Amino acid sequence: MGAVNAAVEERSVVVVGAGVLGVASALALARRGVGVRLLTAGQPADGASGRSLAWLNSAAERSAAYHALRMAGLQRYRRLAADCGGSAVHLDGALNWAAPGESYRARHDHEQRIGYPSRWVDARFVADRVPGVDPAMLPAEGAILNPSDGWVDLPMLITTLLARFADLGGEVITEAGECRVELSGGRTVGVITGTGRRIGADAVLLAAGAATPGMAADLGFALPDQTSIAALARVRPVDGPTDLQVVLNTPAVSVRPTVDGGLVMDSGWSEREVVRLADGSHRVERSTLDRLLDEARAVLAGHPRLQLLGVGHGPKPIPGDGEPVLGPLPGVDGCWVAFSHSGATLGLIVGELLAAEIAGADPDPLLADFRPSRFEA
Repeated sequence: MGAVNAAVEERSVVVVGAGVLGVASALALARRGVGVRLLTAGQPADGASGRSLAWLNSAAERSAAYHALRMAGLQRYRRLAADCGGSAVHLDGALNWAAPGESYRARHDHEQRIGYPSRWVDARFVADRVPGVDPAMLPAEGAILNPSDGWVDLPMLITTLLARFADLGGEVITEAGECRVELSGGRTVGVITGTGRRIGADAVLLAAGAATPGMAADLGFALPDQTSIAALARVRPVDGPTDLQVVLNTPAVSVRPTVDGGLVMDSGWSEREVVRLADGSHRVERSTLDRLLDEARAVLAGHPRLQLLGVGHGPKPIPGDGEPVLGPLPGVDGCWVAFSHSGATLGLIVGELLAAEIAGADPDPLLADFRPSRFEA
C-alpha cells in the first residue's frame, strides 16, 4: 500500500483554469495525494464562474446521460450543504413560467415521468408559498416549481475550495497569462505560461472556460464551440434585502438572490444586446441594463426600486453540441479537458470524477458519453 501511495504522490498535474471546474478538480487531485499546480490567466473566478447565474438544476429535457450527470452534481451539492452548512449553496427551488403563447405543461409532464421533482403551481400557491415573487405576473396556465433546484455563489465557493487546496499543499499561480501545453514525442510534459515560465507535469487538465477550445486547437484537436457572450447584472433593493429565495426564470428575466440580500439577473435578450468591440472586449449599453432592471422589478413582489451595483460580461463557454466535454484529449497523451456550459451544476462532481481518472482510477461510467473523442473525424 505504501508503494502505491508513494507513486501517487510523485505524480504531478497542472490544472489550467481557476473557475469552479478547475478548482474543484485541483482540490480533488490534491486530496488523492497528487502534486498539483493550479494556473489561471488572471485571478480565480474572474471568468465565467464570476458572472454566472449559477442555477443548480437538471430541469427541462436533455439526454439521459446528461440528466444523470447533473443529478449527481445536485446530490454532491446537497452533501456539501449538509456537511458545511455554509452560505454559498442555497437549495430553495426554482420557479419557471413560459412566454405568452407557449406552455410548460409538456416540460412538467416530462420532468414527472423521469422522476425529477416538479410541481405545477398557480398564482394562489405562489402568493402563499413563494416569497418575493409577484403572483399576478404568472401566466394563466400557471408555472413549474422545481423544489430541489437552487443556486450557488461560485466566487464564495471557489474561495472556500482554494483554502482547502492550500491546506493540502496545492500551489496557485495567478496572472499566468495565456498558457499552452508543452509536448514531447506526443506526450504532455508540462505547460508554458504566458510569461514564459515552464512548469513540468505528468498530466495537464484544461479547464480554462472559453479558452479551452483554442488550447485544444493548438494541440491539433478541433473542439466544436458555440461560446456566446453573457452579461450578469448585480443590484441592491433600495428599501432593504430581497425576500426572494427561489431562482426565478421568466420569459424576460432570470433572477436570484445573493448571500447579502441583493439580486443578480440575466436574460437571453440582454445577452444578444451585448456590444462586441473591435479590440475583442465588450460593452453593455445602459439602455439594456435599464430594461433588465425594469423586467426584474415587474416580476418581484412589491416591484422594488433597484440600484445597479455592477455588471459582469464576457464569454459564456458552450460546447458545440451543448453537452459537456470531459476526459482525455485524443492523440495527446496525458492531456484532459473539462469544457461545459453547466459548470456550476457539474463543478463538484466532475472535479472528483476527472481527478480520480487522472490519478489512475478506472473512468467513471457517468463520463462515458461526454468524451472529446465523440468529435473525432
